[in-house]
Amino acid sequence: GIGKCVALELARRNARTILACRSRERGQEAVQEIREATGNPAVLLRLLDTSSLASVRAFAQAVLREEKRLDLLVNNAGVTGLPFSITPEGLELTFATNYLGPFLLTNLLLG
Repeated sequence: GIGKCVALELARRNARTILACRSRERGQEAVQEIREATGNPAVLLRLLDTSSLASVRAFAQAVLREEKRLDLLVNNAGVTGLPFSITPEGLELTFATNYLGPFLLTNLLLG
């Protein structure tokens, strides 16, 4: 998708690139594919589920702790067409995934 294409182009430009993915398996496949296509070993996987504000907070804390700086953030995670459901935190799933999670992540990383 769009996120993978953006990550590929950033890695191609020799940027340290962090893929924030819900699925470890699919994320690791994308990391390997991008590393092989670009020769850039600085492509990393970090787990993030933007529907979970706890996951967003944990991810942001790890990035702020582990990275010297963050030059670019691409928020492109999203879902559509799902049946109505509520997250364990009491939020509507689509709204949490597409809006609240990315908004919180951006604000936590701005600091």
